[in-house]
Amino acid sequence: MAHTTLVAPAAASTRLPLLDVLRGAAILGTLMTNVWIFASPGSEWSVLQGGLDLPDPVADPSAANIAETVFRFLADGKFLSLLTILFGVGLAIQYDSAARRGEPWPGRYPRRAAFLFLEGTVHFVLVFAWDVLMGYAVTALLVARLLARSEKVRRVAMWTAGGLHLALIGLVTLGNLAGPESGPPQSPDPAAVRLYAHGGYLEQIAFRLDHALALRIEPVFSFGLLVFLFLLGVRLHRAGAFAPSDDGRRIRARMAGWGLGLGLPLGAAAALGGHDFFALGRYGIAPLIAVGYIGLIGCALDRFRVPGAGALGSVGRTALSCYVGQNLLCMLLCYGIGLGLADRLGGHGPWWVMGLWAAVSLVLVAGSRLWLRRFDRGPLEAVQHWALSPRGPRGSRP
Repeated sequence: MAHTTLVAPAAASTRLPLLDVLRGAAILGTLMTNVWIFASPGSEWSVLQGGLDLPDPVADPSAANIAETVFRFLADGKFLSLLTILFGVGLAIQYDSAARRGEPWPGRYPRRAAFLFLEGTVHFVLVFAWDVLMGYAVTALLVARLLARSEKVRRVAMWTAGGLHLALIGLVTLGNLAGPESGPPQSPDPAAVRLYAHGGYLEQIAFRLDHALALRIEPVFSFGLLVFLFLLGVRLHRAGAFAPSDDGRRIRARMAGWGLGLGLPLGAAAALGGHDFFALGRYGIAPLIAVGYIGLIGCALDRFRVPGAGALGSVGRTALSCYVGQNLLCMLLCYGIGLGLADRLGGHGPWWVMGLWAAVSLVLVAGSRLWLRRFDRGPLEAVQHWALSPRGPRGSRP
């Protein structure tokens, strides 16, 4: 496919602080979901065995059950969708930057996507099986091509991908409802429990490689959703949804009203419906709530001086480093190769897991702020920038 030479768009090139805050919220929000994986017996493998089922606050309305239910409901799928939308926004910004410089598109972007896929592969093998970077890299290659096409083509691709995804979710949900009534939650695989509680690091790596196809199923299953959310991010960016303007503020207010007003009741209904509606809640309704989160955070920053916004912005500016760093910290804290907290504190209720999320989040906030006092980019962002920067014939930058 021939490269397309771009004409500079009218969009401003200044950095949008709201995007940094949203990225920071998305990174810490994904940890709100992932921390339960690290803390569960069998860890990464228990996700495929139904070992992460929510407690039933109706049958047991204890403070611990209610707190865990609310904590997990507010996060599950929502911040992952938010992060995916923001990745689409970032891709649109890179397209605009290339246009301002009069460079062809996609130009060198496939190299960036390939490097992201490599980073995700390393992250998957060495740290965390439920990595998102590999899926983002593949999706970005497709969406990057669509950015050079007409608005009509992108719109058709966006709604086609979204429609196919919703059809898949509908079929899965109907299949769950039509199938036999599920029994009690499946017990974690004893071998997987022993692996993460007492096994060695090389054994865990070998386990991920042996079960790579099963552990990589989520980005395959949700590929249509990824394409839809990437293109939604592009569309929101070009509509000015993140700009400090009157139009941007109106868009954010509508996003908050529709996303939360419609999404939260639907999400609560799906959560109360039990496991049969899990896919609908995580992959169908959560993206709508994520749109509401964008609007809510944006409206709050538009109207108030929000404490902690600067801290979230620091995490957002070092998003890749913080994403990998939080999973690395949880691995060392929860698995037997480190402190083994999952085995030691298992069965002691949810409070320690939520405390673990808060502690790791504080480390990320403090670490990112201290790092940015001396450096312009996070450590992994700096490595990525160095690896992808064009160089002259002798290795020096032009």
